[in-house]
Amino acid sequence: MDADRLIAPGTQPDDLETDVSLRPKTLREYVGQQKVRENLSIYIEAALQRRDALDHILLYGPPGLGKTTLAFIIASEMGQSIRITSGPAIERPGDLASILTNLNAGDILFIDEIHRLSRAVEEVLYPAMEDYALDLMIGKGPTARSMRLELPRFTLVGATTRAGQLSAPLRDRFGMLFRLELYTPDELALILQRSARILNMPADEDGIREIAGRCRGTPRIANRMLKRVRDFAQVRAGGRVTRQVAHDGLDLMDVDRLGLDRVDRNVLLTMIDKFTGGPVGLDTLAASTGEDAITIEDVYEPYLLQLGFIQRTPRGRVATEAAYRHLNRTPPASAQGDPNAAQLGFLDENT
Repeated sequence: MDADRLIAPGTQPDDLETDVSLRPKTLREYVGQQKVRENLSIYIEAALQRRDALDHILLYGPPGLGKTTLAFIIASEMGQSIRITSGPAIERPGDLASILTNLNAGDILFIDEIHRLSRAVEEVLYPAMEDYALDLMIGKGPTARSMRLELPRFTLVGATTRAGQLSAPLRDRFGMLFRLELYTPDELALILQRSARILNMPADEDGIREIAGRCRGTPRIANRMLKRVRDFAQVRAGGRVTRQVAHDGLDLMDVDRLGLDRVDRNVLLTMIDKFTGGPVGLDTLAASTGEDAITIEDVYEPYLLQLGFIQRTPRGRVATEAAYRHLNRTPPASAQGDPNAAQLGFLDENT
């Protein structure tokens, strides 16, 4: 299951305590996302000078990149309280109305997975975002009447991994939209160095960089790996994380130098060994690997596509020359000279 994988970007139960303790509290402490930080610092400073609430903010991008952390930082920088909920938790319009009527002026309302709000709840949210008002219906039938309830000026911070699933009316009501990008190894090394200091964990720079190169450009995965390597170092290597210790620990956990784990490699090897590199259909690939087709498409495939290890074609998935090289397989003549193979050099610097 994805939740059991070391390199899964989603939140796992043992992440919660660590996420809180390692989470930066200010924009100055926040590493990476340079353009997002610069823009937010300007908008926050302007709002503070006007003594006004921020415009509504939408944060989107892959999981594990710090959207929730940014929401907390925005609240901290504005000196305001933050209320936290998620799209699936707001089942009825009345649930949202209860949350909104309990907000104070300037408060931050953070809705995670905002793309999963129901249409009925969205209809209530539109006037709240645009006019800071709630339109309520009192009574039923011929005697029913509408009433508008004024709300304090608040800031909605929405987070989503699937911005394309947001309805256009909801997306248009956000004044600021920020896409969070994957982190570079240098940025991840800075994050890991800070985390190691907070955890009182002795670590060499080379050991930190070894971890940073394997965590798929995702801080959440990086911090999770750091904890696992810390355990390995404590039991097997006297407690200090060196490059060799990080290398041996992550190899033992089946995470290779590009962040692929056993399941990723199994998908690629199935395509290469059983289907001569493809093309192979998604359902056939799922049956051959014992994985669910939706899981392959939504969980495993995106990173393999990003690496340039597979291609989607009208006839099915095809393994590229880069995948053959990474798995120490000789590519067939049809894969020789595949332009995706050149991407492998790009990965070492930017993934």
